[in-house]
Amino acid sequence: MKIQNAFRVGLLGGLGVIVAIGIGSAVTTLSTILTYIGAALFLALGIDPAVSWLEKHRFPRWLAILTVLLGIIAVFVGLVFAVVPVIADQVSNLLSNLPDFIKTVTESTWITDTQKTLPSWINLNEILTNAGTWLKNNVATIGGGILSVGIGIFSGAAGFVIILILTLYFVASLSNMKRGLYRLVPASKRAAFSDLAEQITASVGRYVVGQGSIAFANGLFSFIFLSIMSIYGLKYPALFAFIAFLFALVPLVGTLTGSVIIVLSTLLLSGPGITLWVAIYYLAYMQVEAYVINPRVMSRAVKVPGAVVVIAALAGGSLLGILGALIAIPVAAAVLLIVDQVLVPRQNEL
Repeated sequence: MKIQNAFRVGLLGGLGVIVAIGIGSAVTTLSTILTYIGAALFLALGIDPAVSWLEKHRFPRWLAILTVLLGIIAVFVGLVFAVVPVIADQVSNLLSNLPDFIKTVTESTWITDTQKTLPSWINLNEILTNAGTWLKNNVATIGGGILSVGIGIFSGAAGFVIILILTLYFVASLSNMKRGLYRLVPASKRAAFSDLAEQITASVGRYVVGQGSIAFANGLFSFIFLSIMSIYGLKYPALFAFIAFLFALVPLVGTLTGSVIIVLSTLLLSGPGITLWVAIYYLAYMQVEAYVINPRVMSRAVKVPGAVVVIAALAGGSLLGILGALIAIPVAAAVLLIVDQVLVPRQNEL
């Protein structure tokens, strides 16, 4: 009898391992689809505050959803037609001028001055010369890489359409989804669970709107300032403004990272004179964003400690890239909210 029980336990354990492996394999296979679903749900929660605001102003829900989505699509289409051609043209000019730029850099006097500060075993001139030679000898490979990037952009556009459709469905049925979820909770705990869930979804929605507003402000102000500086010789202002917008979507470290990339690129492409003004601008803007823009925009969002923001952004970025870094912060805020309202009160009762 004992042997039989041991056999049954081993069999059930083995079946459990097989099922776990199968589930893990299925999740890996469906990772792209799950990412689309997560992004759509994340965007739906971000759109819902605007829909709710329109509903409070006597808009029917379907009309509020349609108005918000049409506004988002209009902004996106306007961005594509106004910014993307400029960025594509500037990137093309940058790639075509890169070999000549490297040749100019290798012949400039700052190479000699910089070489004096480096160890003797580092030959900066030789490194830059080899880099230029590699670019000339790998034009075909770079062209293939550009083709791969084009295919990736096409796949990204298809993914965007899928996410947009899923977002439409999620926004339209968000209330029904919440009610269905609440019905799965025991009646005695349903009120507390629904209250906590509403706080979490509202916090996520405010975060999405707030972070998007901060990123838009960064991109807009960067474009205005860099366009003014282009009169004095700064190159690729639209491209740099777009970089500022993308990096500003990542909280806490995004603005700093994007600013460093823009300043270093300006130093290489436009010289130290303009770079000094660009560096001063971004230092000033980061102070304004940290002490004026961010507190006002995020005043109603759940506060997350800075260390938790960095850890969450790094972990989310490692798992799902930029999307993971964006989603990680509201997830961390939700976890802190659950700890504060569920775990801590239970510990206080012991």
